[in-house]
Amino acid sequence: MKKKILVGAAVLVVLAAVVLAGVLVVSKYLVGGEKRTRDKWEVETGTYTFTDDEINVQMYRQPVEASIEVAQILPGEYEQEGFTYYNEEVQQRLAQSLMTMMAGGEFTMEAPLAVLNPFGTGSNGLYLYFNTDTNCQIRYTVTTEDESIPAYTATANSAQEFGKVQEFLLIGLVPGLENEVTLEAVNRQGEVKQSFTFTIQMPETTSGHANRLEATEGDSTVEMSEGLFYAMGLSDYYGYTFFFDNNGILRYEMLLDGYHSDRILSLGDQILACVGSNKIARISRIGQVLQVYDLGRFELHHDFNWGPDGELVALATNTEGETVEDQLISINMESGEVTLLVDFSALMNSYFVTTEKVAANSSFFWQAGLWDWLHLNSVQYLAEEDAVMVSSRETSTILKVKNVHEEPAIDWMIGDDAFWEGTEFAQYSLTKEGDSTPQYGQHDVTVIYDDSLPEGQYYLRMFDNNYWANSTRTEYTPSLPDSVGQALTEDESIVSHVYYYLVDENAGTFQLAWSFDVPYSSVVSNVQLLEGGNYVVNSGVPQVYGEYDAEGNLIRQFQYHSMMNGYRVMKDDFAGYWFR
Repeated sequence: MKKKILVGAAVLVVLAAVVLAGVLVVSKYLVGGEKRTRDKWEVETGTYTFTDDEINVQMYRQPVEASIEVAQILPGEYEQEGFTYYNEEVQQRLAQSLMTMMAGGEFTMEAPLAVLNPFGTGSNGLYLYFNTDTNCQIRYTVTTEDESIPAYTATANSAQEFGKVQEFLLIGLVPGLENEVTLEAVNRQGEVKQSFTFTIQMPETTSGHANRLEATEGDSTVEMSEGLFYAMGLSDYYGYTFFFDNNGILRYEMLLDGYHSDRILSLGDQILACVGSNKIARISRIGQVLQVYDLGRFELHHDFNWGPDGELVALATNTEGETVEDQLISINMESGEVTLLVDFSALMNSYFVTTEKVAANSSFFWQAGLWDWLHLNSVQYLAEEDAVMVSSRETSTILKVKNVHEEPAIDWMIGDDAFWEGTEFAQYSLTKEGDSTPQYGQHDVTVIYDDSLPEGQYYLRMFDNNYWANSTRTEYTPSLPDSVGQALTEDESIVSHVYYYLVDENAGTFQLAWSFDVPYSSVVSNVQLLEGGNYVVNSGVPQVYGEYDAEGNLIRQFQYHSMMNGYRVMKDDFAGYWFR
């Protein structure tokens, strides 16, 4: 009997070790998937025509079935190991090839120069170049053979606002279907002076993602805002950003080098987006990568944003250090120089040294073995004060750090002040007024200035996940109300919130000014206030995003699917970029 017990115990020990090893392998795979660089660019080619040896660009025709002639250009090395479209030299060669094609003929609306995804940064964009008879804008309408998909109409952001030269990337073609496109030349008086219709059979998505989402109507009767939702960081679709219309139809699939976009910043007729775990790119309205910012030893995580003039700020991990997700860097947009602004493990060292690495049996098991003691997840630069507002998920704390370009110092902190009792950082905690529950595990914290408030007061908007977990300070046990979630997956009894805090720096206080409930998401997620007053809210764990009216009532919600969760969904009209 004793021998059987010992054998059984040994078996259990072995099984536990196997399970632990399995957890570690899975966790490393999940974390690594976000950082992994795309290993190949899958491109279905048309009929080969020739190679421009001088710039090593291959030319093809009819890569898709269409009633017009469609061309395709590819770098000669696109199938080689290590190739990426996010290379300025590659992009310049493609641009040169495109310019040669433009100069090689007289293109009209009825016989345009049409090139499928000329710069490789999207899978279902169609570049069009032609001349019109009169000065005009081009309005286009896309319909499909599927009658359940509504028509999509947009005005292209062409080479000239009202001119005869038309050059733009046609956005809106539905993957996997035959699309009918009607082009209309519209003059300043709104008159249609020319029109032409063609058909094009678009290939399936490169990612394998479906071309539509399931939509559910909410109770609000308010109209949805114009624009495209863009979904980033869907956990089994790293390396892509998906753009959906108000009916949940996929209108553009953006291809990245890996990682996810974090957010898209507008530079007029250009955008900035994270395109790899250590790359940010500046991309033109026709999809050309104009500049790539290589971050060297730093890896992006969770957010980047505008800094002072000519500068970006980003949250990063120093891959040469022992910790993760606790660095703030700046990127000079002209030179590309990367500078470390704040190393939070140094700024908050007395707390940092009391923490431990994430264990395999912790709430955040997928980070097992990592020293993720702070886990910063959003950043906003405050120009007048040379300060940043950052959000720490691991400590459920919002921090304002001042003098980030000179001598960084903590200005104040907002969270459950009991967490910081007994540490030197208790002195920075603002006092909560009222009986509301503080935020837990919050994401996407944004400063909102209001001219009606006195100086020193402003609002903070955030997605309050309302979820408590801490994997690096395991000896601390909080006293939590029943309304705070502790389940990583869905919990029908718990909700997350959109929170607005009123911060009074003069009095050293904060209070909950307004909130509304949204689907519970323990991690990730975001909230965005649109110009017209509506909100976009993404609850990443249940994998839903929706548009809400100004009172917090749901207008329409969309269900998406990913292996674990979806990081962010935001919305933009992309006026001045793709559209007029």
